[in-house]
Amino acid sequence: MANDLKTRDARGTDNDILPGTRREQNLAKVQAVPWLIVIALLAAVAFLTYRAFFYQEEGDPVGSAMLAFEKQNSLTVFSSRFEVVAESEDTRGVMGVPVLRSRQATIVPASVEYRLDLSGMERGDFVWDEAGDRLTVTLPQIQTSRPNIDEGAARVFTEGAYITRDAAQDLARNNSQQAERKASAFAKNPEILALARQAARQAVRQNLTIPLQVAGYDNVTVDVRFEGEDAAS
Repeated sequence: MANDLKTRDARGTDNDILPGTRREQNLAKVQAVPWLIVIALLAAVAFLTYRAFFYQEEGDPVGSAMLAFEKQNSLTVFSSRFEVVAESEDTRGVMGVPVLRSRQATIVPASVEYRLDLSGMERGDFVWDEAGDRLTVTLPQIQTSRPNIDEGAARVFTEGAYITRDAAQDLARNNSQQAERKASAFAKNPEILALARQAARQAVRQNLTIPLQVAGYDNVTVDVRFEGEDAAS
């Protein structure tokens, strides 16, 4: 064969210099096949990962915006920490006659988080104005978390000549429930909600402007409003 290295002896007979060369070449080809398969699989996985998580068709700013939101189903945009005051009274009597009166006032810190649920947002919530490079986003209403009452940091003031164990437990329980109700009401104060909405608008603008600029929309403007608000709002 042309690929075999040969020499000719004195009698004119062809002799192989490397008789195992052809076998080694075939073995190398066989050993290379699994590596070629692995490389092909790695390339396929890399391509599918890119398509699934990073690829966005050019000219689709709405798709780029939705991709930025898909990475976070819930966005905490604001938190409020404040103090509430709860007061309770307790009366213990014997045979209908009030004997022991006690009163307890509690000043307790509370905190509430304001979140946006982004999981239900659809393509119709994003409107792209190509002429003005403007993206208008309509957000769902802000949700408030259950108030976190920090009873460990509460300041308690108690009045009464003698406070029984049951009375102390009732006063503490009533004040705790009252503090949670007052914290929930305070969290929905219009002024506090206005601050939370403003923080939400700023957070959403920041979360969308940068990905859009990376996607090639350098001069993009992101307008953010909530459900029920008109464009002027």
